[in-house]
Amino acid sequence: MGRELEKMREEYKNIPIPDELDLVVDKAIKQSRNRKKRTPLKWIGGSAAAAVIFCSVVLTNSAFALTLSDVPIVGSLVKLITSVEYTINDDHFQADLKTPEIKNLKNKKLEEGLNKKYLEENKKLYEDFQKDIKEMKEAGMEGHMGIDTGYEVKTDNKKILSIGRYVVNTAGSSSTTFTFDTIDKQKQLLITLPSLFKDDSYVDVITANIKEQMIEQMKKPEDGKIYWVNYPGGQKLMPGMEFKKIKKDQNFYINADNKLVISFNKYDVAPGYMGVPEFIIPTDAIQDVLVSNEYIK
Repeated sequence: MGRELEKMREEYKNIPIPDELDLVVDKAIKQSRNRKKRTPLKWIGGSAAAAVIFCSVVLTNSAFALTLSDVPIVGSLVKLITSVEYTINDDHFQADLKTPEIKNLKNKKLEEGLNKKYLEENKKLYEDFQKDIKEMKEAGMEGHMGIDTGYEVKTDNKKILSIGRYVVNTAGSSSTTFTFDTIDKQKQLLITLPSLFKDDSYVDVITANIKEQMIEQMKKPEDGKIYWVNYPGGQKLMPGMEFKKIKKDQNFYINADNKLVISFNKYDVAPGYMGVPEFIIPTDAIQDVLVSNEYIK
């Protein structure tokens, strides 16, 4: 325990202080000189001084706190930050692409693989958007176009980190896609949907439960919910429109209650006004096909 604590202390002392911190601290010092009856600032040597300044600035400057959220502290855990942000903002074209980065995984191969994927995806989206802008301008076309990407932490506890990443494209109407990654922080591995089940039978089992939920929701007209599934007494759908079944690698995450949540993109199983539909699957409905209750309870 003593050696581990000493190691953490040494790592903390070697934390590189971002250039932006110097600017903010310098500004704070100049402001303090202009204040009357100010208690003199006592400087502490080395990393301890940097820690005091850092904490003071972050607590009084929320915007700056966000930009420095990647500075680790003693005992820091697995977390998510914004590493790169691409932006475009003019009269006709807007882009805001926030790239997540996972920090402090012991499995560095997994951490680097996921972070590389996130960065490459956003970089490609940004480059494709710039290409679309150029083509529209060269063609003399007028209109508005936008793209927005970001992420949400769906679950973050001692066992699970579930990250949802979204892409919203806007050109007349909008489309929204979500992708998820769920990580076992203790075993340092990525959890896939097939890995949770004994065999492929989970596809039909989960599909049946989702259709039941859809039908029950549509039986309440006051809620205004519509899904693309046929049922007795309901409106018949056009051929090819009906939701058939989930994919083997369907979007999913595990929520804070240890329940499986299945997610669909906008327009996948419902009209656009329904947004991004999600369905919490009762554990009883899938208990017989689960490998174990390690994650789903």
